[in-house]
Amino acid sequence: MEPDTTSIFLLDGATGTELDRRGVDVGLPLWSARAMLEAPDVLETVHRDYLQAGAQAVTTNTFRTHRRSLGKEGYGDRAEGLTRDAVAIATAARDAINPEAMVLGSVAPLEDCYTPDLAPDADACRREHTQLIEQLVGAEVDLVLLQTMSSAHESLAAAAAAEACAPGSWAISFCLAPGEPGVLMDGTPLAKVVSELGSPRFVGINCIAATLMADQVRHLRSLVGDGTPVAACGNVGYPDDEVGWINTDAIEPGIYAALVQDWIEAGADIVGGCCGTTPATIRAISDSLGR
Repeated sequence: MEPDTTSIFLLDGATGTELDRRGVDVGLPLWSARAMLEAPDVLETVHRDYLQAGAQAVTTNTFRTHRRSLGKEGYGDRAEGLTRDAVAIATAARDAINPEAMVLGSVAPLEDCYTPDLAPDADACRREHTQLIEQLVGAEVDLVLLQTMSSAHESLAAAAAAEACAPGSWAISFCLAPGEPGVLMDGTPLAKVVSELGSPRFVGINCIAATLMADQVRHLRSLVGDGTPVAACGNVGYPDDEVGWINTDAIEPGIYAALVQDWIEAGADIVGGCCGTTPATIRAISDSLGR
């Protein structure tokens, strides 16, 4: 039997790698945050393009607007201002293209997603994530989205901060290790973390290879049961220590959209794209959903 796709919620795709495709400097450590300083118009166009492609939500460009991240290039004192700018840019795009779409406030790991051992201790994680989440809530995002969480203690600290600052209006998505389904990048079984999360609006997986996603979704669905929506956002390409991400076209939009159908069959209710995906990817998914 074909899965029912009428209720599937469609997220947007990548921001940082799409800015890179459009010629914006996304060099580390600022990554996509540099766009607020140098190319806010391009950033708004990216958001608009995702909405026009069928996305029902846009994600704020706040992946690297923690004070810790910005401080590495001397912009730490601009953290709150740049966070609010990112929300304003996403909101303006949403209001212009689809006022019914959601604005999701992105919250990333404090250090590197793929190097969970760099994560600060739990107290620092709770304190610093609280700062960003309070700023996102103050800027009136519709939902706080903890993304690419790869270590158990940071995941739980960020979840506790979100539960305190945005009760009922937060969600979390994990970055998992390749191989056996359901293992965080730090080696912790996902089952252990999910059982201690609190009350997220949904639980998801992001920034793993699109081709590996279906088994991970199936495992996550077995952990959360039928009452919690499951999200899936795969990536295309691979990480790089110097430039952040290497874009490839190894999985073109039509192939990605076909993989998404497998995720839905495995139990995903919410789908979208992570690093390397484009508005064309989201359009292909939208078309495959019959929209």
